Amino acid sequence: MNVVDIMTADPKTISPHATLRQAIQMMEDYHFMHVPVLSKQKHLVGVVSDRDCRKAINSPYILRERWQDEDLLDKLDVRSVMSPAPIIVEPYAPATEASRLMLTHNIGCLPVMRAETLVGIVTRSDVLAAFMRIYSKIEALSALSENSNGNGFKH
Repeated sequence: MNVVDIMTADPKTISPHATLRQAIQMMEDYHFMHVPVLSKQKHLVGVVSDRDCRKAINSPYILRERWQDEDLLDKLDVRSVMSPAPIIVEPYAPATEASRLMLTHNIGCLPVMRAETLVGIVTRSDVLAAFMRIYSKIEALSALSENSNGNGFKH
């Protein structure tokens, strides 16, 4: 199984100049936890996650009032909270390689690049869903082989 088999193709993207509010709204609207950040030239410059957004708003290092959070949502841009220069994976890399990269680097997603073009995104959820599909098939095959030992009797 390759990354292309489990990734989300043609993911929604956001500009590095979009506001934090716009990023959060996009994640809520589309039920994402990660959004690739593309420059005007369509180059991948980063990834912004829901965690990046929460940390920016709820920073324990900055004392402020609640009304200031609202102001922050409209003044902070994505490039100031995103993870720049993300680790990437190619579409025909094994899915196990994507899993290894995410585990090794403790990250929740990998942009999928074909040369200089973003073609997808693979997330922890994609990997878990693929695992569940494979595991379900293994269980079904196991049950089938147990029941096909002749007359339904186990040996």
